[in-house]
Amino acid sequence: MAEPGTATLTGRTALVTGAASGIGKAAGARLAAAGATVVLTDRREGALDEAAAEIRAEGFRAEAALLDVTQEDAWITAIDRTVAAHGRLDILVNNAGVGVGKDIEETTLEEYRQVNAVNAEGVFLGCKHGIRAMKETGAGSIVNVSSIAGIVGAPNLAAYCASKGAVRLLTKSVALHCARKGYGIRCNSVHPSYADTPMVAEMVAEHRDPERYRAALERAAPLGRLAAAGDVAGAILFLAGDDSRFMTGAELVVDGGITAT
Repeated sequence: MAEPGTATLTGRTALVTGAASGIGKAAGARLAAAGATVVLTDRREGALDEAAAEIRAEGFRAEAALLDVTQEDAWITAIDRTVAAHGRLDILVNNAGVGVGKDIEETTLEEYRQVNAVNAEGVFLGCKHGIRAMKETGAGSIVNVSSIAGIVGAPNLAAYCASKGAVRLLTKSVALHCARKGYGIRCNSVHPSYADTPMVAEMVAEHRDPERYRAALERAAPLGRLAAAGDVAGAILFLAGDDSRFMTGAELVVDGGITAT
């Protein structure tokens, strides 16, 4: 095992979900730059291919694979193909997510189920089948992207809060399970606040007063801005590598100080 501080992922294989844009794309780029072979996955084929091509243009190793995280058969195929092609799976970043900006009274059952299918069930399936591959090599790091909405409530994000809270505690359950089984697999969660990503941009655009809403989101953080995708990707890189090798079941908050208030 590399000593802390080396920040190298050379020889390791990573799979990142929701990697066509935003945090997932930034995380894929950071992992590849650190030496990993990265499998970028998403449902948006064109944007996904572009993301992989951008990483390869920088001289790093990346490939694209379509994946609907709500489908177990798709997960089995993605994991098995990754192992067949690269011999192992060392890092799994469960990042794919969707949101509905509605309170409990406005949210439909269909919307609630859809958000949880992607955000909670998708992470469950990723962990389940990621462990299956990682335990064969006796090591691995799973990074689940939750949110500060999985720690504190937001009145207009009923389904999103529920799904991200599920990710938070599933992460701890997985971490303890793997530790007690002696698999050598760590599992941690990352909790960003609002980030400057396409999903947040869409939420802002749909608001009745987009400029005022964006300004409010920026002011919410004591540091005075939205998170950049790269801010969160840096935390993911840390948890993926050996600098965090004694961390499992932990929550890494990247929120500009919001939850400190």
